Amino acid sequence: MSGPLVLLDSASLYFRSFYALPESMTSPDGVPVNAVRGFAGMIAQVVTERRPSRLVACLDADWRPAFRVAAIPSYKAQRVADPAANAEEVPDTLTPQVPIILDLLDALGIATAEAAGYEADDVIGTLAHAEADAPVEIITGDRDLFQCVRDTPTPVRVVYVGRGWSKAEVIGPAELAARYGLPAHGPAYADMAVLRGDPSDGLPGITGIGEKTAAKLITRFGSLQALVDAAAAGSKDVPPRVRTALERDADYLTKAPVVVAVATDAECARTGDPVLPHAVADVDRVRALQERWGLGSAVDRLLKAITPQ
Repeated sequence: MSGPLVLLDSASLYFRSFYALPESMTSPDGVPVNAVRGFAGMIAQVVTERRPSRLVACLDADWRPAFRVAAIPSYKAQRVADPAANAEEVPDTLTPQVPIILDLLDALGIATAEAAGYEADDVIGTLAHAEADAPVEIITGDRDLFQCVRDTPTPVRVVYVGRGWSKAEVIGPAELAARYGLPAHGPAYADMAVLRGDPSDGLPGITGIGEKTAAKLITRFGSLQALVDAAAAGSKDVPPRVRTALERDADYLTKAPVVVAVATDAECARTGDPVLPHAVADVDRVRALQERWGLGSAVDRLLKAITPQ
């Protein structure tokens, strides 16, 4: 295949579109569509600039999976809007835009994938891990997916859009090593992330160990498990304060890796053909959605990207 398999971290992208564009972008009857327009525009840029042979929009079937919560109950707990329903706190004006995005993807003929009990990250990790025929590019604003990068058997890269598409960074093992001072492989990032923690996801990390120290420790010992083993053996290479912190937070250390690690074996349910269509599946329906929701030039650009003249 001439182009890469591109995997879209859909929720990450439409959340970022929602916050990047003004809510004054509305449908004819006043419904905000800023996330829809931003997401459509970003897909147009992805198709135009990355030239994928296959494209899959990966979705969250469960934004806060039970297996992660069972390991660490604080996981994303600060973002729960309805504990009984395990519902995420989402801006009121974003929620109604998600079905429009899904309708648009379906009308365009762009494939989607999700996995019951898993997040989109896990779907991406599984599809990237299984790919043997072409390079993979993951489009995301989430650094957690840095752990998926690799060089072999097929290259996997993250196109990181945390600062917007115009400042997108292509992250592979070499860039990961240069950015964090880590060994040049994806799992080293996950090991560092366990130590560092992530308050935005409710992961406390190891007390007193920030990102720089975490990266130095993983680089020195090669892996989280090797660090833990060295500390348990009383190695002089483990600073006393680090050994004390690891002992104090030993329970967290045993549980956090399963929470931080992106799954590579999720059972994915797919809709549509991942091969990027050379013609839109239902152009009349796309135009109807464009008119109904006032999606304007974003849809024009997307149609042009998929079916260039």
